[in-house]
Amino acid sequence: MIVEYLHSLPPISVSFTDIIDILIVTFILYRFFLIIKGTLAVQMFIGIFILLGASYFAQNFQLYTIRWFLQNFLYFWIVALLIIFQPELRKAMAEVGQRGIFRKRKLIEEQMLDELIKATAAMAESKTGAIIVLERNTGLREYREKGSTLNATISSELLRAIFYPENPLHDGAVIINQARIESAACFLPLSKSPHLGKAAGSRHRAAIGITEEADCLAIVVSEETGKISLAIEGKLQADLDIESLRQILKKQYLPQLLPGMGP
Repeated sequence: MIVEYLHSLPPISVSFTDIIDILIVTFILYRFFLIIKGTLAVQMFIGIFILLGASYFAQNFQLYTIRWFLQNFLYFWIVALLIIFQPELRKAMAEVGQRGIFRKRKLIEEQMLDELIKATAAMAESKTGAIIVLERNTGLREYREKGSTLNATISSELLRAIFYPENPLHDGAVIINQARIESAACFLPLSKSPHLGKAAGSRHRAAIGITEEADCLAIVVSEETGKISLAIEGKLQADLDIESLRQILKKQYLPQLLPGMGP
């Protein structure tokens, strides 16, 4: 019976233009939700969607009074939303018009990388031990949830404060996901590779261990020598200078930052 019903349906024709149309609308909505993410607008939009659902329900069950009330109430909130968030909307439109979406992504990447490099250089100079893990394709939620949640913007000052020896959060790793410091004081699995010498400390073993289990990068600063190392796919690139670290991160990490936005 279901098969007969499906055969009775008219054929669906999707052209190349339709696909382009859907992709453009999807991209615009995605960018819009990124703009309002973390603001009060999110709660207001949720309320509007609830009112839309209630209005549809009232229409189907012929609840005309409720439908009239909800529709008028909905129009009020749409106008209120435009008025309340007019500065944010104007700023967003100006940003798109003046600099473009793709240039904004480039700016986010450069700012994040600059802050990360600045913090690493400062900690290497002061011989402050640190381990910073950068998520890529494989999520590290299991390890993030065992640490202290921060969900903070990346800044050199914050990273240096976290790894300051007197800070309770310094004993562990910082995990960065999508240009945000998600968690600190995260404990990672130590590598059990027999090829590691006894000179490898716990931070280096943890950096290698997490990159053996997940597709991520791990920056390590030695508190004994101040030398910088980077673990990738279970292998350690030791004694890196700042410029070498920057170039590796540009190649290995930035292309996977903020997926869906394109280079």
